[in-house]
Amino acid sequence: MQPDPSTRTSRRPLKTRGRAWARGLAAGLARRRVQPNVISLLSLVPAAAAGLCFLLLPHVAPLLQVFLLIVAAGSIQLRLLANMLDGLVAVEGGRKTPTGDLFNEVPDRIADVLILAPAGYALIWLDSAGMALGWLVALLAVLTAYVRVFGGSLGFPQSFMGPMAKQHRMATLTLACLLSVIEVIVAGFQGRILFLALLVIGLGAGLTIIRRLRLIARELQDRVPG
Repeated sequence: MQPDPSTRTSRRPLKTRGRAWARGLAAGLARRRVQPNVISLLSLVPAAAAGLCFLLLPHVAPLLQVFLLIVAAGSIQLRLLANMLDGLVAVEGGRKTPTGDLFNEVPDRIADVLILAPAGYALIWLDSAGMALGWLVALLAVLTAYVRVFGGSLGFPQSFMGPMAKQHRMATLTLACLLSVIEVIVAGFQGRILFLALLVIGLGAGLTIIRRLRLIARELQDRVPG
């Protein structure tokens, strides 16, 4: 199966990037001379906030659990917003720097770990197995990006194909946080919905890695003269 051409660019295809509010916000940041690298680094703040929320979940009262889950969901979306704005300010805002690619990738991978690994610590009913699951899913998330960038290092267009690219991972976890609010109210928080989300993310990330590797293999084969 050939990937959609829109997934074969050096930038992640995002519909939100073309929205008027996004472009307006990026233009405002560019006018204020905000560096895109700074925005990339600031994305770590909401990522760390989401991770902290997950770590605290098993140790607080139900009302505070609801608050932490909502904050975690909002923080995950703020991380994505920062990830989008750094590219908009750099490219559309004309503030691209020589180190932009470095700042675009490294904080992103750290943010994945800061969010996904702590989510495993919130799986109360799995104990240490939940922690292992969180770290495994974080590793798979980083590997999806590694394979993408590796393909680019070989001279091929970077592929952002899923089914569990970054925006899909974060959307799944955001939804799980909001559904977990219902879990807290109805049955008491145990982390079962978060477990399902991590399982889906992990399996989807594994499939994403395989699809991207297969694409690179085909491109390498096509590069060799017949």
